[in-house]
Amino acid sequence: MSSDELRVVVVIPSRYASTRLPGKPLVSLAGKPMVQRVYERAKQAQTVHRVIVATDDQRIMDAVAGFGGEARMTRADHRTGTERIAEVAAHEEGDVFVNVQGDEPLIDPSSIDAAVGALVEEPAAQIATVATPVRHAADIMDPNVVKTVLDFEDNALYFSRAPIPWVRDTQQKVHVKYWKHLGLYAFQRDALLEYPTLPQGELEKIEQLEQLRWLENGWKIRVAEVANDAVSVDVPEDVQRVEKLLKETTSG
Repeated sequence: MSSDELRVVVVIPSRYASTRLPGKPLVSLAGKPMVQRVYERAKQAQTVHRVIVATDDQRIMDAVAGFGGEARMTRADHRTGTERIAEVAAHEEGDVFVNVQGDEPLIDPSSIDAAVGALVEEPAAQIATVATPVRHAADIMDPNVVKTVLDFEDNALYFSRAPIPWVRDTQQKVHVKYWKHLGLYAFQRDALLEYPTLPQGELEKIEQLEQLRWLENGWKIRVAEVANDAVSVDVPEDVQRVEKLLKETTSG
């Protein structure tokens, strides 16, 4: 099935509660709530048919309705954004569901298309995601920057907060291309519905990386290369930085 025949639905998980930045989805960024910024960017992706905000808070529902978007109220007890998206997928039609993080107001629409394209190219894959080359040396050792390594066919072998691959022989001049994983996922609908039943593995618990659950359960994850890094809003200090970046772009 080609990408033209697939029905692709973006779901943006959006919780009001945030430890570091309460009410994060409704934080104003250059005059628009963050959830609207993410929604409008996702709408620009060429492969996408619908965009739905999945929330557990009436204030977010009202905000999305206020800018003419589509939102669904979901249960408050979901442990992950993926579980919240799975609840939406159980009640909505679609072939591919894309998880777009609700705290990335500068999400590149072409990254969404890249993930969808990677999934279409390999029907045996349950999930596709995206990665970008690490550009700053400090990111290699930073545990908040998740790295991935790939096989010859661009399937993920592993994801880690550690620097992978590790350069053993430092006496030799070795050129290593490190990949920074970006938290954008495209799911086959059946795989997404099965996700809540998967047992959690030790690697996921150790690294605190949800995507390791899929690898530990034998799922195939395709990885597409994208040029643009992600910029997320996690703490109040990020707001000013993102507003500055928005003003530098014509779409801001």
